[in-house]
Amino acid sequence: MSTYILGVDVGTTSVKAVLFETGSRSVAASHALPTSSDIIDHSGIQAKEQETGRIIDTLNRCIDPLPRDKLQHVTSIGLTGQMHGVLLWKARSGCVWSKRDVFTSGDTSQLITWQDGRCSSNFLSSLPKPDSHLSVATGFGCATILWHAKHRPEFLEGFTVAGTIQDYVASMLCGLDGCVMTPQNAASWGFFNTSSNQWNTDILKGAGFPLHLLPQCVPSGGLAGQTCSDWHGIPAGTPVGAALGDFQCSVYSCMSARTDAVLNISTSAQLTFAMPADFKPPDSPQPASSISYFPYFGDSYLAVAASLNGGNVMATFVGMLAAWMKELGTEMSDSGLYEKLIHCALNQETSDLRVSPTILGERHNPLCLGQVANISTTNLSLGHLTRALCRGVLDNITSMMPAERLQQAGVSRIVGSGSAIARNQVLRQEVERAFPQPVVYGQNADSAVGVAMVLCDRL
Repeated sequence: MSTYILGVDVGTTSVKAVLFETGSRSVAASHALPTSSDIIDHSGIQAKEQETGRIIDTLNRCIDPLPRDKLQHVTSIGLTGQMHGVLLWKARSGCVWSKRDVFTSGDTSQLITWQDGRCSSNFLSSLPKPDSHLSVATGFGCATILWHAKHRPEFLEGFTVAGTIQDYVASMLCGLDGCVMTPQNAASWGFFNTSSNQWNTDILKGAGFPLHLLPQCVPSGGLAGQTCSDWHGIPAGTPVGAALGDFQCSVYSCMSARTDAVLNISTSAQLTFAMPADFKPPDSPQPASSISYFPYFGDSYLAVAASLNGGNVMATFVGMLAAWMKELGTEMSDSGLYEKLIHCALNQETSDLRVSPTILGERHNPLCLGQVANISTTNLSLGHLTRALCRGVLDNITSMMPAERLQQAGVSRIVGSGSAIARNQVLRQEVERAFPQPVVYGQNADSAVGVAMVLCDRL
């Protein structure tokens, strides 16, 4: 009889669930849905939040169509999702279980995402230096909580637990009073030392951080607990893995050799390779460096150029054009516009237009915003613009991790993954032009598959 692992990725724009057959190590069924959960910010403080209830509703609708006979033979559940963000909830009333073996959100805050911009440069510079090799940026969980402790302390008083959205799902499934978090997600919050796997409790306490909100740390690849109830036909008592970072899981799903570098372009973009087994990160942050070292599994690390500007740049371009068209009295769907732009760019093989697409800045250089250069009367077509925009995304990520750095690390192949690469042929062409190494596109290169593979290998 076949057994399965359920892998779930609670992403920035969508939720994906896969049933991973353990014997054949293959995907038996999968389903993905957009969350459509963004909350429009009218406050002027650059808040970026999502509706928790809508995300959990999407999660339920995503798992519901999966074959019930296979769900009944799920032996473990793996969870991953968007890193850095923070969700707060009340212990014991964070969710509501129904008779239909599903839960809905209860006493929770909205999800404050990694894209949240309310921690200004001035605020971040007022924070103490972390005892960590990783810098702290706006959108990081600890910085977000410290901002609320200073500006909206009454908001925090209503909650007793905090975690990422994927940690929340793990806690609800297991009926936990608190939150358990892996070093992958803890490092993404900031003020966490990955060498000792400890929070910077003394530093945070001195900064006015409510320490009771810090999750308990467990190893990446370890368990959060067992399901406290039947869930979509999965029996009560099924082991639930402690939630992992979506980036690490995406890499796990497609890095088959240590000489691979993985280029992932989804909402944002990352270029990464595995560091040698004996690598130890620096003792303190290097805020001006475009390369960070993310904890992977065991004591290993990934060297990462993590750009804030990826598929979201193309989405912003499409949204801008749609808004202009509406102002001009004509309308077209975003998906129709996207298809048309790709078609135009495929007919425009090169362009001398230069687009620097850093509309969100970068964590190592937040004030370096987007630019368009070399504009002439001959390169203003949609084909030119779309081609230059796609090349700009690649130019930006390869400037953050230059080709020489990859060659020094012994990288012999680039593995491309992520939704933006999958659906954009122009971007794939620019990927192949950007690297001297051969480029392949990852089979099943996604976080939901990756988290299922981790549990298959480690439990």
